[in-house]
Amino acid sequence: MRIIDPSAVTRPESVHNTKERSEFRNFEVGVESRVRSTYAAMHRYQTYEFVQAKRDEWLKLDRTQMTILEALDLLNELVDESDPDIDLPNIVHAFQTAEKIRETHPERDWFHLVGLIHDLGKVMALWGEPQWATVGDTFPVGCAFSNKCVFAEQFEANPDSKDSQYSTKYGVYEPRCGLNNVVMSWGHDEYLYSVLVGNGCTIPPEGLSMVRFHSFYPWHSAGAYEYLMNDEDEKMLEYVREFNEFDLYTKCPNLPDIDELKPYYQSLIDKYCPGKLRF
Repeated sequence: MRIIDPSAVTRPESVHNTKERSEFRNFEVGVESRVRSTYAAMHRYQTYEFVQAKRDEWLKLDRTQMTILEALDLLNELVDESDPDIDLPNIVHAFQTAEKIRETHPERDWFHLVGLIHDLGKVMALWGEPQWATVGDTFPVGCAFSNKCVFAEQFEANPDSKDSQYSTKYGVYEPRCGLNNVVMSWGHDEYLYSVLVGNGCTIPPEGLSMVRFHSFYPWHSAGAYEYLMNDEDEKMLEYVREFNEFDLYTKCPNLPDIDELKPYYQSLIDKYCPGKLRF
């Protein structure tokens, strides 16, 4: 697979980055207009009603059937417009994340696979879904938006912020109702989670939570919405935070050798998510 002219980059034996941690997710200094505008549309249009319509549209899983690797290959065509840290095709990030997890936790093969596939839901953007409804941080809809969300001031343009049903602390939810009972903004997390569950994939619950909530930065990184958590969420938060260490801090310009790595990851796919999946 050709991603970028290999003569223009180095391909180290192990993926690493050269940025300091404080330099990641810097949305304030020099952030590109594409990032800010992607979030502006997301925060304006992602209402409770909008998300329910998207769930009805996409969660039938009747769009196509393909294997995990076929879906990954599609991500060679996608650059995430919401990400201030990297502008390489998303397939590069998938293998960078997976390989660092594999290096750190060689015994947890399901974790390696989660690193590889966690962004697969972004294929929606290649099938006509705008990136503001595919990528970026997620947040609950149906209750008050947290000021710990990135660009939280943009929610002023969202009709739900002025709706008496949706603008209170709990909105349509009950205290400690559990995140499984909360409707999240529409994006690749919930879509891929539903693909994995709907196809009977055998990734353990910890891995499924990593997939479902890895973009929920206001929760796992800023402590927002804790009043919606139940006891199970308390347990899963630890795993989601662990995953975030690899999802965020492995982003760098260096390319892994994807063709060389594919046979190993195919063995994991065959174990946990075999054959063609319904998307």
